[in-house]
Amino acid sequence: MIKKKFSLSTTQIIMLSFLVVILAGSLLLSLPISTANRESVSYLDALFTATTATCVTGLVTLPTVTTWSIFGQVVILILIQIGGLGVITIMSALMILLHKRMGIGDKLLLQDAFNLNSLSGIVRFVKRVLWGTLLVEGVGALLYMTVFIPEFGCKGIWISVFTSISAFCNAGIDIIAEDSLCRYATNPLINIITCLLIILGGIGYIVWWDVTGLGKESSSKKHRRFRNLSLHSKIAIVTTLILVFGGAALIFLFEHRNPLTIGNMSLFDKLQVCFFQSVTTRTAGFATIAQQDMTNASSILCLLLMFIGGSPVGTAGGIKTVTIAVLAASALATIRDKQDVSLFNRNISKQAINKALAVTVMSFAIVFTSSILLSAVTDANVLDIFFETVSATATVGLTRDLTPHLNGAGKIVIIATMYLGRVGPISLALALNSRKKIQNI
Repeated sequence: MIKKKFSLSTTQIIMLSFLVVILAGSLLLSLPISTANRESVSYLDALFTATTATCVTGLVTLPTVTTWSIFGQVVILILIQIGGLGVITIMSALMILLHKRMGIGDKLLLQDAFNLNSLSGIVRFVKRVLWGTLLVEGVGALLYMTVFIPEFGCKGIWISVFTSISAFCNAGIDIIAEDSLCRYATNPLINIITCLLIILGGIGYIVWWDVTGLGKESSSKKHRRFRNLSLHSKIAIVTTLILVFGGAALIFLFEHRNPLTIGNMSLFDKLQVCFFQSVTTRTAGFATIAQQDMTNASSILCLLLMFIGGSPVGTAGGIKTVTIAVLAASALATIRDKQDVSLFNRNISKQAINKALAVTVMSFAIVFTSSILLSAVTDANVLDIFFETVSATATVGLTRDLTPHLNGAGKIVIIATMYLGRVGPISLALALNSRKKIQNI
């Protein structure tokens, strides 16, 4: 009898790698040394924290600033960095540092992890990702220090580093206060630094290199810089600008008279808070206003912004900007009775449209299923529940004050939702159905 060789697909390896990191992190966080009072937290809370950090979500059942010791905070920060870059990327970086040659299997893993179309130059791409990440996070930490060191002293250095990495990785976890960044709602410097880190992390590495490459163009081509960008970059940049500024304008419209949020602020402060809220819903999770105090109109708008999320090949979650742009273009082409779907005078392949549709349907299915399950085990209102599940699925981390009050069953539902949201709906489908089936139709 011939035994069938057991092997895992690259998608399954990526999913399992996240699971292993989460479990290892939960064990470390369940140790007494990880807590500020040296008393172990429940394993479920440790697992929840490890999941939200690795999945760069930001929903927390225990306040990070008061619950965890320096050791626990270091563990959380490492999980955030691993989750933001991806386990496979971190492993590849170690191989590069140790000057070990990467085999075809390693490169295929990286190709799937970054959703790239080619293996060409993939090692160079990883090196640029790592150096670019360290540079942006380092500059962000230095800028934060100008605010946090005067306020917290030497502790401000650690707070700055933690906040910079958390913001760039779109994690939304901080060690400043239990109400996130609400005390800095009207601080322009904190708003600008945090928004830039969130956008740079969420826009995607492919856009980084595409835009920076334009600086090498000859002077005769500089006036056509935007035209020279790839279709991916054009879609990501334009869609991001529309969502950020359009979202900020609508939030201002819905909140400018709300005394619980920005109603009593000056016009400038109202504008910066609305802009920050629009940016942070792109899966970052930091908050400068209490989400439960927003109007229903703003909350529903934030549901949409959270569901869309950031751009591909970045640290953000959601169905992605490119996905929603492709679906919108496809719908518009159908309405106009056009055979071809195009964006920026480029045809969109049928495969890309099908993938965008699959991602959206699978993500909606995760939200819908987790919402039903959460409704069955909690007595919260529907808006709070949908806000929680969309936030978990898109790895955002914003909550209408529901997360700290979840019971055991509710925590398990959100843990599963965060994990599924981070590894991706398509990855989940491929992992569960790795065998290719050929049908004659």
